Amino acid sequence: MKTILELENVTRRRDDKLLLKDVNWRVQRGEHWVLYGLNGAGKTSLLDLINAYFFPTEGKVTVLGLEFGKTYLAEKLRSQIGFVSASVQQKLPTYDNAYEVVLSGAFASLGLYQETTEEIDQKGVEILRDLGCLDYANRNYHTLSQGEKQRVLIGRALMADPELLILDEPTAGLDFIAREELLESIATIAQKPDGPTIIYVTHHIEEILPEFNKTLLLKAGEVFASGDTAELITSERLSDFFDMPVNVVWSNGRPLLSKAKS
Repeated sequence: MKTILELENVTRRRDDKLLLKDVNWRVQRGEHWVLYGLNGAGKTSLLDLINAYFFPTEGKVTVLGLEFGKTYLAEKLRSQIGFVSASVQQKLPTYDNAYEVVLSGAFASLGLYQETTEEIDQKGVEILRDLGCLDYANRNYHTLSQGEKQRVLIGRALMADPELLILDEPTAGLDFIAREELLESIATIAQKPDGPTIIYVTHHIEEILPEFNKTLLLKAGEVFASGDTAELITSERLSDFFDMPVNVVWSNGRPLLSKAKS
């Protein structure tokens, strides 16, 4: 089984602040991971590291077979990673329509400036169709609802056939219906045998889909626990994680979290 990423004893400091401490994490091809942590847990620092926006202060990082510090890897690495986040959304030009935003993913550019081919155009149409976006393909991206924008961003990320797809809190700001529709699209991607390995970043337990068979719990920049989702997302384990009693109930393959009555 191919190793998608491996972090060995990774520590990251910025000035006098410790952002990550002794992080060990291995993601294998075919696994789909949840990266779960509260605000300030270090999730963003970990994602920035995986995307080679900085190198670790200590430890070893290998992503998609590229070891940090041994080659100039930033552009090559990011072309193989599909990254969906609010920061990407904010950088897109105001004049592109949804279809153009998706096509720009073939060039890893923020905006469509290159000449496309018939093959690229057709692939963009197929992705839009698969994600249920065809009805608004010609609408200006910035006029779309938040849920529609997220679908388009995922489509953009899929254009380059990434080996790794990172979804950074993709349901933020969505109502229940829009959230569930987006999660259905993500589940469809996860079920494809030739699809990318997914890292789904969240601080909402109820968003954990049955397809996310692995979980990493991050707390204060350290790995609290990692492994099989069913073994980690339990009342006992999360009570320890939160330092307060909680209840976890599984329904339709997904967990629901509530504070335990005292």
